[in-house]
Amino acid sequence: MTHGFHPTLLRDYDLRGRVGDTLHEADAWALGRSFGTMIARSGGRRIAVGYDGRLSSPMLESGLVEGLVQTGIDVLRIGLGPTPMLYHAEATENVDGGIQITGSHNPGDQNGFKLVKAHAPFFGADIQAMGVMAAAGDWESGRGRVETIAIMDGYATRLVQGFDGPACRIGWDAGNGAAGPVVEKLVQLLPGEHHMLFTDIDGYFPNHHPDPSDDRNLADLRALVRDKRLDFGVAFDGDGDRIGVIDSLGRTVPGDQLLGLFAQVVLQNRPGGRIVGDVKSSQTVFDRIAALGGQPEMWKTGHSHIKSRMKQIGSPLGGETTGHLFFADDYPGYDDGLYAAVRLIRAVGSLGRSVTALHDAMPATVITPEWRFPVSETRKFAVVAEILARLEAQDADICTIDGVRVRTATGWWLLRASNTEAALVARAESANQADLDQLVAEVDAQLAESGVIRLATS
Repeated sequence: MTHGFHPTLLRDYDLRGRVGDTLHEADAWALGRSFGTMIARSGGRRIAVGYDGRLSSPMLESGLVEGLVQTGIDVLRIGLGPTPMLYHAEATENVDGGIQITGSHNPGDQNGFKLVKAHAPFFGADIQAMGVMAAAGDWESGRGRVETIAIMDGYATRLVQGFDGPACRIGWDAGNGAAGPVVEKLVQLLPGEHHMLFTDIDGYFPNHHPDPSDDRNLADLRALVRDKRLDFGVAFDGDGDRIGVIDSLGRTVPGDQLLGLFAQVVLQNRPGGRIVGDVKSSQTVFDRIAALGGQPEMWKTGHSHIKSRMKQIGSPLGGETTGHLFFADDYPGYDDGLYAAVRLIRAVGSLGRSVTALHDAMPATVITPEWRFPVSETRKFAVVAEILARLEAQDADICTIDGVRVRTATGWWLLRASNTEAALVARAESANQADLDQLVAEVDAQLAESGVIRLATS
């Protein structure tokens, strides 16, 4: 027997598809056969499996587990919960890998898989290799066993291990995502006053979409912080590996600025540490890390890329503009929005300043949001390649770590192809609005030359 994955399903750092269109239960089964075979051939035997709160997740989990078992792999089922709970299981249980069924922040009709092998992210060429293996039916066979364990309480306890923070008044918005039940347990373990929103898991996401990097999804949390006069608020995406933060004045603290904030704490104990930020991050963050005595490193966007790079260079901290934050100082180095929330409380104590005061102290620039605009899967990478060729011919100052980041006398602009959607991503930053407008005009002109129009409201 063989299996052909839809070509858009196997992405750079995970698998994502539209359920019933590009993603089916048979794909979950074939993923189990392929990943299980890879684990078995590397000497492994046991894999942890978890899933998020999307309506399609139980169906995909069932197919995945059956595929793993038919490969001769033993499965440790941890059940419904956030992705970092799966990472916790993979790090602490006697397993050789882990798979989380999750659509993360994508629309509700989509779903996917995040994979870990031997405590390291599984991505890139390895994901593509599974497609080749499935197409050939090159699978091991056997009959594994299934065990179910309850791990949520242990995970929540790990989040507060070594807690040394003050009692704060905090708002928590789980967005009806998989983090909700853990939030309910976590606040019972923390000092202070806690107000929770939407902690019941609901795959219809009836209150707002669970993506805290979109400011529109923070309206309820912002109102809660304002009405209750809280110190700050935190929100999570659908699978709980990303965080969004609102200060006491209702302002959003962007993910890259959170990286700069946490750098102040981490570098106190790891002087000279190498700290990794993604290519979409503000230049002020890299400058701030350097001013604090750290070594800033710009790297590819994507949770797997950041985690992998951190392991390669021994970095104690990394982060992305989307709110993925990775602590490898006293945590295993995976992205965990709930742990980031705990570390934010601890940072308030160790730095002796409120989240609002820390936000005020961050350098001010004019920066666009992360613009995403639809471009087909078959066209998005080609557009970036065309623009890169034109810029190279002009001898522009460019960084090609991930897409094209163009440095000018007045700032920078970025264009890259999304690895999770049929879209291009753009961003620009400058010292003032006039210069920013000019940078944005440069982006639009380059796009227009390749036949792409960026909608102003994207």
